[in-house]
Amino acid sequence: MIQFLIKGILRDKSRSLLPIIVVSLGVFLTVFMSGWMKGVFGDMIDMNANYTMGHVKVMTRAYADNEAQIPNDLALLDVSELISRLEADYSNMEWVRRIQFGGLLDVPDANGETRAQGPAAGRAIDLLTPGSKEAERLNIPKSIVEGRLPEQQGEVLISNEFAERFAVNIGDDISVMGSTMYGSMVVPTFKVCGTINFGMAMLDRGAIIMDITDAEQAFDMIDAAGEVLGYFKSNIYDDELALAVRDSFNLKYSDESDEFAPVMVRLRDEPSLKQYLNMADNMSAMMVMIFVIAMSIVLWNTGLLGGLRRYTEYGVRLALGEEKGHIFRTIIYEAIIIGSIGSVVGSALGIATSYYLQENGIDFSSMMENVTMMMPTVYRAKVSPELFYIGFIPGLLAMTMGNALAGYAIYKRKTAQLFKELEV
Repeated sequence: MIQFLIKGILRDKSRSLLPIIVVSLGVFLTVFMSGWMKGVFGDMIDMNANYTMGHVKVMTRAYADNEAQIPNDLALLDVSELISRLEADYSNMEWVRRIQFGGLLDVPDANGETRAQGPAAGRAIDLLTPGSKEAERLNIPKSIVEGRLPEQQGEVLISNEFAERFAVNIGDDISVMGSTMYGSMVVPTFKVCGTINFGMAMLDRGAIIMDITDAEQAFDMIDAAGEVLGYFKSNIYDDELALAVRDSFNLKYSDESDEFAPVMVRLRDEPSLKQYLNMADNMSAMMVMIFVIAMSIVLWNTGLLGGLRRYTEYGVRLALGEEKGHIFRTIIYEAIIIGSIGSVVGSALGIATSYYLQENGIDFSSMMENVTMMMPTVYRAKVSPELFYIGFIPGLLAMTMGNALAGYAIYKRKTAQLFKELEV
């Protein structure tokens, strides 16, 4: 019987073409929007993890309470020993230390006098250790506009925007006016080896990137760090596993009575990121529900119109002795077949579009010049395994529900009226 129904669907285009188009469009939108939202939220989460939060982050309690102020006077001490313990306890993670700092970038002239100054937002990471992934994690190689990565101590990267504004060239000296972790003022001098442009206003206004050992010496932070970040070696954030690591660490090492005791937070603990993660988790389910309801209404109307056109056909079949239940079941079978065809077509279009945007993305940099949040300027979709089946949920469910609601009218047909209809 299935073969018979398929032939009827393929041969009678007026009966199947419109429902297939409607299902395909609905499934396409479901698959594409799911891939787009996962890509957008995923990029925002990965960016914040790579640049600021890590998958988990260790700080002192006092530093965590005043994190926005970057209080290096409350930094972690004996970081080498701490990282050794972390590597022993949580071997499935990679641990890195970072120092953030602020101050003024001072550009000297030929006589060594100040020629220009601008605010600096500095970041010290491990750039010189062989095998370090920090440069790639922050996408520094692809962000270099001129010059190269630091190859020895004393070399730094600065914002390309700052370099153009104050005519700083590769090889020029530049000083950072800041303070040590003990409050003393320092003015260390470095050589500019390259300029960078991350494409984010928050990072490109006076950014300076240096090796962690230079920052340790410049700010009197030997074997100290403001933050120790942990990343899963799979490079994929696992919220449940991060929660287990956080609770395990805090139970073992954290002391609420000691403001300098280490405390660990996970990526989801950051308020704004928690909201994004929750939205990413719920977005697919919300879209499926919305499209199921909307498509069910549309397909119900489509089914009613189709039912009116086939009103005489159903009457003849009932007059010939076919059971109402059998006719209703054939309508459901037809709906499943049409829904499957539409779901396959819509899923293929949705996955193809998502893959194109995953590879190329859409550049919103012109709209984000004054954005202060850490957000990517190029948004991409993400093709995930669930895109291959998520479209079948609204595709099959909506089509079946629509035809079931429309086909219910069959049970209201009265045999006594059939002969009058047939005589006409």
